[in-house]
Amino acid sequence: MSQYEEEKQFIQRLKRRDEAAFAELISSYQNRVFGVVFRMLGDRGEAEDLAQEVFISVFKHIDSFRGDSKLSTWIYRIATNHSKNRIKYLARRFHQKKKTLGRQEDGSYVQAIAPNKSQPDKIFDGNELERVIKVALTKLNPEHREVIILRDIENLSYDEIAKVSGVAEGTVKSRLFRARAALKRQIKEEYH
Repeated sequence: MSQYEEEKQFIQRLKRRDEAAFAELISSYQNRVFGVVFRMLGDRGEAEDLAQEVFISVFKHIDSFRGDSKLSTWIYRIATNHSKNRIKYLARRFHQKKKTLGRQEDGSYVQAIAPNKSQPDKIFDGNELERVIKVALTKLNPEHREVIILRDIENLSYDEIAKVSGVAEGTVKSRLFRARAALKRQIKEEYH
C-alpha cells in the first residue's frame, strides 16, 4: 500500500472519530506542532496551551479536510494560523498591560525579552547562539517568522509552505529571502 493510500485510510479513521487514530495523530505530530508554535511564540507556557488548541481544532474540523494537500501540511497551517492569532492577542494584551502599568522602574518586563549584551563573548556558545536566534525570531513579523520556521527549521518544501501559508510559491521564496535578511539585521542590531 502506498503512503498516499495509508494516509487516506488514516484520515478516514480520524473522520470516523476513531480514538486510536487520534492518539496516533497526537503521538506523530505533537513534537512538530509544539516546535512550530513554540518558535512562533517564543514562550513555552503559551506554546503548550496553543499546541493543545491546535489538536482540538484538528479534531473539530477533520471533516472539513478535503485532501487537497498532505495531512501534515493542513496541520501546519492550523498551527501557524493559531500562532499568528495568539501573537496578535498577546501584543494587544501586552500593549494594554503596558498602558495600565507603565514601565517598571527596574525595567523587568524589558529584561525578560532583551538579550544580555554585557557578555558578547558568550554569543558564540551554542546555547547562547540558540537564545540569540530565538530572541531575534520573536522580533520578526509573523509572516517572516512563519517562513523561516517552516523552511529552515521544519524543512518543508516551498510548495508545502505555500499551501500552509496560502500564498504562491514565488511569494514564499521572496518572503523567505526578506525574512532571512530581517533576521540577520535583528541579530546584528543586538550584537554590534
